[in-house]
Amino acid sequence: MVLHSILPVSDRLFYTQPDFGYAGVTHGFFGRNGGVSTDVYATLNCGPGSGDDPGKVKENRKIVAEAMGVSSQNLLSLHQVHGNSCVIVEDPWVQDDKPKADASVTDKPGIGLGVLSADCAPVLFSGQKSDGSPVVGAAHAGWGGALKGVLEATIEQMQSLDAEPESIQATIGPCISQKSYEVSENFAVPFIEEDEVSERFFKAGKREGHLMFDLPGYCAFRLARAGVKTVFIRDLDTYFNEEDFFSYRRSTHRAEKDYGRQISVIAIKA
Repeated sequence: MVLHSILPVSDRLFYTQPDFGYAGVTHGFFGRNGGVSTDVYATLNCGPGSGDDPGKVKENRKIVAEAMGVSSQNLLSLHQVHGNSCVIVEDPWVQDDKPKADASVTDKPGIGLGVLSADCAPVLFSGQKSDGSPVVGAAHAGWGGALKGVLEATIEQMQSLDAEPESIQATIGPCISQKSYEVSENFAVPFIEEDEVSERFFKAGKREGHLMFDLPGYCAFRLARAGVKTVFIRDLDTYFNEEDFFSYRRSTHRAEKDYGRQISVIAIKA
């Protein structure tokens, strides 16, 4: 079952998805507000890979960690490569040694699994073992990773930590919406070749030879196909909502020098 959640944008530091997750689990979708960065990175840029002042990025991540109730060194993000690899987190890593992957899972309390995004879909997962203890996951699902199976890989790794398949829930955070995501007609080919049903996530664009792609809808489809019974979608368009979110595509269209990255986090409370 896919549940859409359309809530007004506000000046909150982060958004949560009501009814998502189990006891002992905390999560948040952070936007661009509430940090210390300036210029195109204003203000809560959490991307170490950006051209922002590293000290300001570190301070922004500290703000996020405190809001999530984890220590700064335990707020983890990956070297995202738009692939389908998912790592199991047993212990925190040094930021400079972060794995090249696009998803992570853990059953360890006090570790914040982070996903950096600026149009791609951040997807957070919550599940339970047979004894009721939680397992959580976080995935970076751009079109490439979603097509390659990063969401399914996350589910598989959660199950390897003994999460009960029927307990797994997912929530898709703020990302670029279909009305803002124009692609070429050829873009749709590998999606439809992978599964003909995927054609439903493309509609005619305003320009000849172009289509509009529904990334969150496609992610929800892949999750449901993998057996996830409850999927939430936060209907917040990162491209359109400039005051609240960073957007790679918006920055590219404006020929800006760079762009910030927002972070989405899930953790088991210590």
